[in-house]
Amino acid sequence: ILSVLRDLEPLDILLIAAANALVIFSFSGRWWLFLAGQGFRLPYIKLVGYRLAAFGVSYFTPGPHFGGEPLQVYLVIERDKVPADNSIAAVTMDKLFELLANFTCLLFGLLLVFQHGLLSGWLGTQALGYKILLLFLTATLLFALWKGYHPLSGLLTWVMRRWPSPTLARWRRTLWRSEDLVATLCRRRPDVLIAASAVSALSWMALIGEYWLMTRLLGIDLSFGQAIMALIAARFAILLPMPAGLGALEASQAIAMGLLGMDPAAGVAMALVIRTRDVLLGLLGLWLGGASVWRITRRKDLQETDAYSIKAYHAGSSEHAASLSTPEPQAPIS
Repeated sequence: ILSVLRDLEPLDILLIAAANALVIFSFSGRWWLFLAGQGFRLPYIKLVGYRLAAFGVSYFTPGPHFGGEPLQVYLVIERDKVPADNSIAAVTMDKLFELLANFTCLLFGLLLVFQHGLLSGWLGTQALGYKILLLFLTATLLFALWKGYHPLSGLLTWVMRRWPSPTLARWRRTLWRSEDLVATLCRRRPDVLIAASAVSALSWMALIGEYWLMTRLLGIDLSFGQAIMALIAARFAILLPMPAGLGALEASQAIAMGLLGMDPAAGVAMALVIRTRDVLLGLLGLWLGGASVWRITRRKDLQETDAYSIKAYHAGSSEHAASLSTPEPQAPIS
């Protein structure tokens, strides 16, 4: 493993960082499009920072790379004054298109693995069926929203029947409006949907290019097709229900390299590079998210303080004016 990592030079690290920066910048494209399609053209670089903050939350949260989406919604509401229903609609569409792209590419990657005979039998069939099911469920949810149904708010309605709550009722109304906005966007702005699909394709091309570049710089002699298959293994590991695919990523790369005729130690080295990159990005994202939330909280505190001061000032002015308008009692005439 160390012999593989020693091949990395400072220029190689800069090339990997530059390739990863392109990948990170591409990830915010869909989100920007879905906000712009609703009339909210936010600075792209701000969304990149918000998305990185969301990645930090998702990366360190137990689960299949979810958890940062509420932070995305919150930041554009509080910092950019986007209404909650529009913000939820944009993040929902962004996540659905991301899942569609991921499951589609993973499905084609699995078919490529099957074609080369690297995965077969019950395990391969189960993995293929699992991806087809996830792709079908995601496409069905998007189709239902496009047709004007309300599956998300409907689920919340079902929950409210058992546990009534004013807070849930408010969220249900917001979700209902968000689903209406998603349907409107799908029907009236097909250009946005086409552009978002193109961004998804470009993001995956950037991911594949970055992975292939890392293998070349580490001295791992993989063809472009083999790099795709190894990347598919890494993406499968990341989607497992554990924080950051801990342990699964390293195992997936070792197994993939072994199946491709390479030294499994090269796969572990590759996983360590990926792990180091993602941890650094996750920590940067948490710092950016924490700083943003701190600024929002401080601004609200200052606004509350100013409002209290103004209210106290007006109350004092009113009392002073009342005291001036009240005539002083006159002494009795003797």
